[in-house]
Amino acid sequence: MARLTLVAAALLGLGNRALALETCGQSQYDPAQYVCWNGQFLCPVVAGEGLSYCAGACYSKFMYTCANSVLTLLPPVDTPFTLTVSNPALPTLDGKPVTAGGQRWTLGGQTSSYCPEQVGDACPPGNITAIVASEGRAAMDVMVPGGQLVYLDPNWNVGYTQAHSAHIPSGSTVTGFAAYQGGGFVNLNGNGWGWVACPPTAAGGGGGSGAWNLVAKNETNADRLGACTPVNLKVNPLPAGTVGAWQYT
Repeated sequence: MARLTLVAAALLGLGNRALALETCGQSQYDPAQYVCWNGQFLCPVVAGEGLSYCAGACYSKFMYTCANSVLTLLPPVDTPFTLTVSNPALPTLDGKPVTAGGQRWTLGGQTSSYCPEQVGDACPPGNITAIVASEGRAAMDVMVPGGQLVYLDPNWNVGYTQAHSAHIPSGSTVTGFAAYQGGGFVNLNGNGWGWVACPPTAAGGGGGSGAWNLVAKNETNADRLGACTPVNLKVNPLPAGTVGAWQYT
């Protein structure tokens, strides 16, 4: 608890904000930054989620579960899924979908897909952004031969390959993804710095598309993402056999 007491002491030095502090055990804390468990254990708020407590450890429900005081990973998702943004402190995006368009993922935008006329009635609707994940990799949930692989480009934006092409920008990352049942889609690269949402006008943002951009934050880009907000990505499983689109564009 010594470390948490030091944090509380630092908060007390913030002047008027001290009026909002609450007590947890022998420590005072800012309820916007921490949650108190069992009246004595503090866990931080990360990406709008007050981390849960399990036998001396703070954990995210987007990745772990606690049963009988034992912390374990959630099981992997074994069907296609969509993703929604989760951060109650960011009402502009909270609950909005992750959308594919222009060979990249954006937040709260419009899904962009295509199906050739000759495919006819076999064309999937193409109106949702569906994903599959297994063994550390992720791909778009499509019918097009060869598929469309998901990757992190050299700037840590989320991209996916063009249909009929396996080209990935040099320096990209294609592994380190995980999707959990009842949890989230997690990037395990970069020592767990997590995802951030960048507004269109910010460094790392969506640019002319008008949509927010999704970036994997890490030590190489953290200094330019000050205008971006941490978020979780909630997994929404789809029925087995669902196909999102012929291809995403």
